Amino acid sequence: MWSSRRRSGLGDVARGLARWRVSLGFVAAVAVLVAARPTWQSLGLGFAVAIVGECVRIWAAGHLEKSREVTRSGPYRWSRHPLYVGSAIIGLGVVVASRSVLVAALVALFVGTTIPAAIRTEEAFLRRTFGDTYDRYVRSEGQPLPRRFSFERARRNREFRAVLGLIAGFGLLALKLLRPI
Repeated sequence: MWSSRRRSGLGDVARGLARWRVSLGFVAAVAVLVAARPTWQSLGLGFAVAIVGECVRIWAAGHLEKSREVTRSGPYRWSRHPLYVGSAIIGLGVVVASRSVLVAALVALFVGTTIPAAIRTEEAFLRRTFGDTYDRYVRSEGQPLPRRFSFERARRNREFRAVLGLIAGFGLLALKLLRPI
């Protein structure tokens, strides 16, 4: 009985972290901005790394039919969670740009808690919604879908918000270089 309650409690924590990850991201972003010690060189290198992560996210969003199917085209042929892979790469770019051990710890904590929580919640939804189709995909038994990338699909998946957030975040880091906090 106790172990089932404990598992349920951990599920509640995972759901809470998944649900609040965007809001927590804004709080983490403020902390990152305060702790960051960028140089123009670190900012440029970090931005280049983050752009790679955003390109992975755009590629994934351009294939994803959220809540309609188990997507098996584009990067979903190789990764069940390419959006989160892209987000982790963006986090690495922020660490590089910030040149701060504290920022590295904050990003590691944020990525290390919110992404696994989101994955658990998302996989539970996919398993409930698509059942055996999702289980076959997890086991790499499903055939890839022959679907082309679509910018319209990426727009429908609101990936432009991540692009704007990336630009705003790195813009604020650049502003910090011009006017130190």
